[in-house]
Amino acid sequence: MAVLSINELSKNYGKIQALQKVSFDVPAQTVFGILGPNGSGKTTLLGIVMDVLKASSGSFSWLDSGAGSADQRKKIGTLLETPNFYHYLSGERNLKIAARIKGRGEEDIAEVLKTVNLYQRKDSKFSTYSLGMKQRLAIAAALLGNPSILVFDEPTNGLDPAGIAEIRELIKVLNRNGKTIIMASHILDEVEKVCTHVAIIQKGVLKTVGSVQEVMHVGVSETSIVIEIAADDNDRLLGMVQQMQGVQSASIKETGIELICDQDITAAGINRWCFEKGIVLTALNVKRKSLEKRFLEITGTKSEK
Repeated sequence: MAVLSINELSKNYGKIQALQKVSFDVPAQTVFGILGPNGSGKTTLLGIVMDVLKASSGSFSWLDSGAGSADQRKKIGTLLETPNFYHYLSGERNLKIAARIKGRGEEDIAEVLKTVNLYQRKDSKFSTYSLGMKQRLAIAAALLGNPSILVFDEPTNGLDPAGIAEIRELIKVLNRNGKTIIMASHILDEVEKVCTHVAIIQKGVLKTVGSVQEVMHVGVSETSIVIEIAADDNDRLLGMVQQMQGVQSASIKETGIELICDQDITAAGINRWCFEKGIVLTALNVKRKSLEKRFLEITGTKSEK
């Protein structure tokens, strides 16, 4: 079942088209990344599905039940912008205020503080928290009421590497505990390391959508591997390696020759075969296509990583 179904959503700001007929489904219990450069329409899309903004056209449905009733909204925890916590109050007191504003979740405070690893600092003033701790408290606020769906907009924005790692691990834990997480990000590395599915948006246009594995390995079957090799004479190497059984294709790249091979081909086997043909390899690397490379292939733009 799709947790969220989006059907041809468009949003115009005068002559500017922020979204252009975007459609995709978010499967249950996934970490679904909405990836794109700043200004691509990610935040606009989240604003529409959370009823903060109105679409110019198109529709969306939560849990196969339309745009959502008040009861359905209780199943969704959001972090679209950092909540206005009181700096002079403790983390626990801030969550009590957040629970009262929501009208639910006060009984969850101790548990969500443990989930985000802030229970030991529950009595500390918010002003003493690091940026990563402040973001984890914001996620704790989103968890009040035990929603089954979480929607985050740039959850690691502005954090240092340690803070980013903490949020990444927290997202993985929440997903393992059965929650569906929809998160927008412009950081390719973040999406690749934490998401199971991804939609890539550029200038309001949906470029591709699917599991991370599907998106990253377009053109390479599940029974194939990618191996990169190089030698002093790559032209000669190309002609020779194309004759090797199990090599499906070979093409010259900037860093050498990229081979798409049968799954049973090994790096050692290629090295031995080339050596027997009188070619000494200067590079040999079994590759896994990165999301960054796939993103550049899809958008034709420079990475903003």
